[in-house]
Amino acid sequence: MQVKTGILFEKNPGFDLQDGGNFVILQSVMTYGFDNDKYLKIQSEHIRERIAQFGNKLYLELGGKLFDDHHASRVLPGFQPDSKLRMFQQLKDQTEIVIVISAQDIERNKVRNDLGITYDEDVLRLRHEFMERGFMVGSVCVTHYNGQISADSFRKRLERMGITVYYHYIIEGYPTNVDLIASDEGFGHNDYIATSRPLVIVTAPGPGSGKMAVCLSQLYNEQKRGVEAGYAKFETFPVWSLPLKHPVNIAYEAATADLNDVNMIDPFHLEAYGKTAINYNRDIEIFPVLNTLFEGIYGKNPYKSPTDMGVNMVGFCINDDNVCGEASKNEIIRRYFTALNKMAKGEGNDAEVNKISLLFKQAGINLSYRKCINAGRERAQREQKPCSALELADGTIITAGTTELLGPSSAIILNAIKYLAGIPHDEKLIPQEMIEPIQHTKLTYLKGHNPRLHSDEVLVALSVLSTHNPKCRLALEKLSDLNGCQMHSTVMLGEVDHKIFNKLGIGLTCDPAKKS
Repeated sequence: MQVKTGILFEKNPGFDLQDGGNFVILQSVMTYGFDNDKYLKIQSEHIRERIAQFGNKLYLELGGKLFDDHHASRVLPGFQPDSKLRMFQQLKDQTEIVIVISAQDIERNKVRNDLGITYDEDVLRLRHEFMERGFMVGSVCVTHYNGQISADSFRKRLERMGITVYYHYIIEGYPTNVDLIASDEGFGHNDYIATSRPLVIVTAPGPGSGKMAVCLSQLYNEQKRGVEAGYAKFETFPVWSLPLKHPVNIAYEAATADLNDVNMIDPFHLEAYGKTAINYNRDIEIFPVLNTLFEGIYGKNPYKSPTDMGVNMVGFCINDDNVCGEASKNEIIRRYFTALNKMAKGEGNDAEVNKISLLFKQAGINLSYRKCINAGRERAQREQKPCSALELADGTIITAGTTELLGPSSAIILNAIKYLAGIPHDEKLIPQEMIEPIQHTKLTYLKGHNPRLHSDEVLVALSVLSTHNPKCRLALEKLSDLNGCQMHSTVMLGEVDHKIFNKLGIGLTCDPAKKS
């Protein structure tokens, strides 16, 4: 970790730091374990090679997120959330995007936890973001369709916006009933998605949407129309070149616990090459289907294993395994609390929580591994009110408690950036005469019940004050130092706070307790 010496001053107990005595303010620089520049270079080269392997039509299944892959950036510090987008922008004139959403996810209003929006709303967000960046979004495909009324309503909504929508249906016995799947009653029954460009990226709001099935269905229907098309898979996790029980791969299992995905050694790859490669159950299960389809199209399958289908080069760009391992262990615990919070809201189930609990043993961790949990809980127990704790990049732990003016989320941000800026804890950056009018507006005009300032309101107030208060300006400049830090709240936070911490790059966990 790179540090710069700052101002030496007496420790103020309001920060509730772990270390005692005097201390030197450190400007922490996040330690990276991933070489993003190397990744952009070798990953783009590898994809170009795969495109050249086939003719003028390649369906590329995109796993994970294209321009906001926060999971990858959390478990691989140094990975930029938009890395894949920047790579594909070099090919955007040849590229068409198909966005896939499962009718089952529409029916149950499935939510993207990192953004706090439903999958159907995310389809519109994704389309807008892609088009803003110059990509062609040709259509939306609704998969797992079985007459769901909510899916029909969503289709009508999209069509009113001028968006072309296709249906792909539930196929009985999928993915094992190969004869039915690769027939006119299986893939042939699906709507054929009309595309016009050589590279078709098939993406979705989240896992389990049916992206691979869409690609395979298109291969079948392209063949019927006399078009020779290829398929490849661009999915970051699990990382095929890392060990099965590597924390990065275990973190992927935790992230997909609701889908019950299981990382496995690819038996087809082991048999073909005598080498161990890591894949996951759904890819391994679907491989016989892909094998049959390729044999029908080309006479033989160009791939000998599910791993061969992929183009992922992430594992070759990790330059500090310990950093990525530690980040991944924190992510496993973060996913555990996310599952607990879902249960507290009536949205999750015991199976998801129990599965992640088992992954703790595989990763060799427990809750005490995440230092901010104990620190936040200890202060909450001592003061009998909601509290929060944040671990900075240099290992310093800072805590905050709820006050009449601030909640645990806004208080922790103020405490942390004041500490990083060398501003004494008892020095008030936001005067009470500024807070009181905001509270009055919230309660009187907005009919709110909570007078305390949220994290976004605190940041707006600091921004206004920064025009004439250099200390407020200095504190705001320290927000970037919170990227990669870990935080725990002893109560569940609202959607607004979650979005703020996500934008700041803070890994957040919350006890499944509601605010009193």
